[in-house]
Amino acid sequence: MNWNKKIKAGERAVVMGMGISGRAAVAFLLSKGAEVFVTDSRELKDLPGKDQAYLLEQNIPFEGGGHSKAFMSQGDFIVISPGVPTDLKILKELRDADIPILGELALATPYLTESIVAVTGTNGKTTVTSLIGELLRASGKKVFVGGNIGTPILDYLRQDERAEFLVLELSSFQLESAGNFCPHIGVLLNITPDHLDRHKNIVQYAAAKMKMFVHQKASDKAIISSDDPVCQQIKPMLVEQEVYCFGNRESACAAIGSGQAFQISIAEQVDHYSLLDTALNSHTGLLNSQAAVLAVSLLGAKHADIVKGLQSFKTAKHRLQHVRTLGGVEYYNDSKATNTGAVLSALESFPGNVILLAGGRDKGEDYTVLREVVEEKVRALILLGEAAGAMDEALGKTASRLRASSMDEAVNLAAGIARSGDVVLLAPACSSFDMFTNYGHRGEVFMESVLKLQEEHREQAA
Repeated sequence: MNWNKKIKAGERAVVMGMGISGRAAVAFLLSKGAEVFVTDSRELKDLPGKDQAYLLEQNIPFEGGGHSKAFMSQGDFIVISPGVPTDLKILKELRDADIPILGELALATPYLTESIVAVTGTNGKTTVTSLIGELLRASGKKVFVGGNIGTPILDYLRQDERAEFLVLELSSFQLESAGNFCPHIGVLLNITPDHLDRHKNIVQYAAAKMKMFVHQKASDKAIISSDDPVCQQIKPMLVEQEVYCFGNRESACAAIGSGQAFQISIAEQVDHYSLLDTALNSHTGLLNSQAAVLAVSLLGAKHADIVKGLQSFKTAKHRLQHVRTLGGVEYYNDSKATNTGAVLSALESFPGNVILLAGGRDKGEDYTVLREVVEEKVRALILLGEAAGAMDEALGKTASRLRASSMDEAVNLAAGIARSGDVVLLAPACSSFDMFTNYGHRGEVFMESVLKLQEEHREQAA
């Protein structure tokens, strides 16, 4: 759907889904003088209290418990939240009736005048997005960081103060309905199977990610992985824009050197960077840093400012987060590793002797892709959650394994078999919704369980 026009006062808009982005869309549309309607799968009484109050206060017509064609046909256009599948029957019927279906990016695009850096991929999006923002700030730039993290782009557009650069984390769900959205620099980190319960297969998933590049022009830039096979299959399709690669290949513009170091080569200039004594000093941190530094270098950031930004950057919680060292055993929380690709990346950060805690709600992934790295790196596997059986079967006899019914039990089982020099790693390869509110909640419970172990160590030593 090509959509590149601003909202006219009095236009009728139906917002489908009253989540975070849905609330932002409602407020944005009202600020532009649109007449807004809201439809949600939940009844009004089941929405958060502040949302109920807002809808009533603004006198917004609401349809709950489902989505009817009669209600939604009142709109001149429909705005869908990222969590709404684009292939719903009701949306097909509305498209057939020539009613535009827009995502938040399509709605925002006509209002964007800033330089835009967009980051997508299966893993590493949040770290790279945040790091690009940090590096640009270290260069003295005024930056907004948001999108799929932090503040929605439509909330940013309602602010009086505007930034020089927008750095946006984008999910495949957002990109599916992005319309004419076009970043000046698009960063594609990797593509491994994820969200296959929504996208059906890796081809559809990759196609959604590719939409970030569709409207780029000759002056725009695409940054992709030289290591990821799907990214390299996509590379020949990128013919309009300039293409830059990062990874392990020496020919890449951002290439890994010896130790925790890499170099950026643009035109005739080569700059070297080391990640020693930074929070990014890991295998994953090295790849993420390459992509981020390449992006800001293309925007003109100076070497000294980039070094300053790398040294000051702090990684987010639940992303290969070191929790404690107890009895010579290292405990790491990578609860954000909700797919097999993220688990592969996490395990590559350790030489071996890993006790891996995994499992949760299945997202349609093929766990057999973990066999080789589990056999190489994992000494014992502790499985929990709904997917425990499927993971157990898929991984064969790669490592000894135990089952746990709770996170406390899983951590205690790990502690019981751990030896000095081992790593206990929470990297679930699944979503958290069978046992926890979200991946953050799961990570917090893991860390609380580790802290209980610490208290037990202290009591025993007393």
